[in-house]
Amino acid sequence: MSDTKNKPKKGQINIELDESVSQGIYSNLAIINHSVSEFVLDFIAIMPGVPKSKVKSRIVVTPQHAKRLAKALNENVKRFENAHGEIKDYEQPPMPLNFGPTGQA
Repeated sequence: MSDTKNKPKKGQINIELDESVSQGIYSNLAIINHSVSEFVLDFIAIMPGVPKSKVKSRIVVTPQHAKRLAKALNENVKRFENAHGEIKDYEQPPMPLNFGPTGQA
């Protein structure tokens, strides 16, 4: 007799979450770039008073997946706000960001 309890049903995907990945990575800044064939999402944690930060995680997706991700994020923000109230979007200038060389001699 075969054990069908742990076998995925047709059309299902079995996704595992490693313990090291399950902790997540904190990010308070995302920089998004794209080409014709891909979107590159860089996640950074910027700390007050620290003039330098590193990319903590980079995710590369197809344009189609980027669009699905944007739609899923939008739907989840709506569900969150329905349950917890509106998320305030503060109209303050972002932290100053310096990319690339400064050109000082």
